[in-house]
Amino acid sequence: MSKFMNLARKFNCFYFNGDLQHCRPFLVCGKQVGVMQARVVEAACRYPDVFQMDSSGMISMHPSLTTYEERSARINHVLSQWKEERLFVTLKGWRNECYEVRTGFADPPLLKMDRSAACLFGVRQYGVEINGYTRHPQLGMSLWLQRRALSKPTWPGKWDNMVAGGLSVGHSVLDTALKEAEEEASIPAYLLANLRSAGSVSFYFESERGLFPNTEFVYDLELPPDFVPHNSDGEVDIFELVPVNQVMERIFTPEYKTTSCPTTLDFLIRHGFINSDNEPRLPELVELLHIPLHYLYSQSSSQSPISPK
Repeated sequence: MSKFMNLARKFNCFYFNGDLQHCRPFLVCGKQVGVMQARVVEAACRYPDVFQMDSSGMISMHPSLTTYEERSARINHVLSQWKEERLFVTLKGWRNECYEVRTGFADPPLLKMDRSAACLFGVRQYGVEINGYTRHPQLGMSLWLQRRALSKPTWPGKWDNMVAGGLSVGHSVLDTALKEAEEEASIPAYLLANLRSAGSVSFYFESERGLFPNTEFVYDLELPPDFVPHNSDGEVDIFELVPVNQVMERIFTPEYKTTSCPTTLDFLIRHGFINSDNEPRLPELVELLHIPLHYLYSQSSSQSPISPK
């Protein structure tokens, strides 16, 4: 198996190797929105007025919680207690920034929770990533990469795409892209006029923090050779302009953020740097950049927490 395919299996490790026997579907209003690992189920069962388990093992938010506001307030109370108890390592990175929980991306939100906790419930997470590239006269096609600040609660000090950010409550996809581009890389409006949507990538990752069924909305931004990004929000250590052939090596190192690799690979494929000549299993690789997350959760399946509808 090629290095690219091995990398794709790495950022899809839960999709391929997840311990489904010890996971339970998480439902809200009768619809599956996530997956809970055994350790989270055990903690949730301490709050029978917030969570309930049926005879098949499915975990639901209590039906008495009938509104977005009620569900959000109660789950925030639970998460705040877990944070104080230091029950889950992911809550050390409490953000005071919320993600919304939905059945599907276009559906109305059912509740919100701190973004650090989303992985405990295996709810689909959404973000934005921008490939900043330039056709440099000496280096050739090159990508701007950022090294994440050591103060970041996740993946500190790792190499990442030029701009990336989660889709938090109250912000659209494009709003998030423009906001993050300004905050992380100080890209002026006249250059952002060239921002081009390039679809999305999706993958299903697992770490010690929890489960990450993630979708990243991808943008490409061609930048002039003399432009140098600089950070204004303290979340980036340095930026480096890296020729594409070096990017194709760096993504395999432990210094590169694993969950940013799908966006980088997608760019390299779309621009012809990874092709059927240097990757014979290209069709399979492309599929592994687009895991069908919105079809994996089945509200009626008690046999498997993730199965096609």
